[in-house]
Amino acid sequence: MMTSNTVYFSRFIVTSQVFYKSRYTYALVNLKPLVPGHVLIVPLRTQVGQLSDLNKEETIDYFDTLQVVHQFIKWQYEADSLNIAIQDGPEAGQTVPHLHTHVIPRYRANNKGDRIYEDLDQWRFQQWEQRRQEYLDMGGREGRKNFAKPDDQRFARSEQEMKEEAQHLRSQLLKFFEEYPHLKRDLSEI
Repeated sequence: MMTSNTVYFSRFIVTSQVFYKSRYTYALVNLKPLVPGHVLIVPLRTQVGQLSDLNKEETIDYFDTLQVVHQFIKWQYEADSLNIAIQDGPEAGQTVPHLHTHVIPRYRANNKGDRIYEDLDQWRFQQWEQRRQEYLDMGGREGRKNFAKPDDQRFARSEQEMKEEAQHLRSQLLKFFEEYPHLKRDLSEI
C-alpha cells in the first residue's frame, strides 16, 4: 500500500531505508554499502536525474541535508574523513536515474585511497538506461583490478536488515542532535 509518505529512489520504494528526511531531501541506508556507514542523500522529487535538475529551494535543502548527514555519519562511525561522491549521469558511473550523493566513511587505518571510486563505478542497483550500457560497451573504466571488495563479492542486503539499520540510525541521530543542537533541523515525518 502506498501513501503520501512513500519514498522512492527512482522507481524503487525505499521508505523503510530512510533515516533522515527534510522538506525536499532524504538520507537512506545503502542496499550494497562499500563500507559500514555508506549512505545516500537523495532528493524527494523523483524527476531530479542530475544535480542541475534541482530548483533553488531544493538545492539549498539538499546541501543542508548533506552537511548534517556528513557530520552525523562521521560522528556515528568515528570516521577520520568522508568521501562525498556524486556520479552525475550514466557516463559518470550513475547507475540509478535519480540524483544521489554517496557519503562514505574513511579511516586512516586500512585506507583504500582513490580505489573507492573504482568500487563505486562497479556498484549496481539494477540495470537501467541504454546509455549506461553504451558507455560500458565503449570501454567504461577498463583495467581496474585492485578492488578491496569486488561487486561480485558484495551482496544486496535484505529489506529487514536495511530497515533495522535505518531505525538504528534514526535513534542515533536523536542522540547526535542532543550533543550538537546547533545542527538540529525541523525534520519531516518519516
